[in-house]
Amino acid sequence: MLDDGDKIKKRLLDSCKAIAVVGLSDNSRRPSYRIASYLQNQGYRIIPVNPNVKVVLGEKAYPHLGEVPDQVDLVSVFRRRGVEEIIESADKAGIPAVWVQPGIECSERTIKLAVERHIELIKGTCIMADHNYLSRQPME
Repeated sequence: MLDDGDKIKKRLLDSCKAIAVVGLSDNSRRPSYRIASYLQNQGYRIIPVNPNVKVVLGEKAYPHLGEVPDQVDLVSVFRRRGVEEIIESADKAGIPAVWVQPGIECSERTIKLAVERHIELIKGTCIMADHNYLSRQPME
C-alpha cells in the first residue's frame, strides 16, 4: 500500500511527459546523465538545462529554466545551489512540480517558497529509484 508521499510522486510521474533536468551533465558517468537517460528510456522527454552544454541525450540544452520554450511538467534538480531561484522560475513558467535529488539542501525558506507558489516540492529522494518502484505499484 502506498503512503501519501508515494501517491503524490506516482501521480506526478504518471501525469508528466516532459522533465526539465537542471544541472544535466553531458558526462555519462555523472548521476544526472544516468538518471536522465533512464527517464528518457521510460518515455519522458528530457529537456537539459545547463549553460555549459549545447546538447545532451539528443536534446537541445537551455542555459536557464526560464528560456525553455516548451511545456514542462516537472523539474528535476541536480544543481547544488539556487533551488529557490529554480522554484521561482518554475512558478513563472507554470511548472507545477520540482523534484530535488538527494544531497541537495532545501532550506525552510525554500520549502516555504514552494508552498507559497503552489509548487509541489519533492525532496531527498531519487526520481529514478522512485519511478522504478512506483511504476510497478497500483494506485489505490
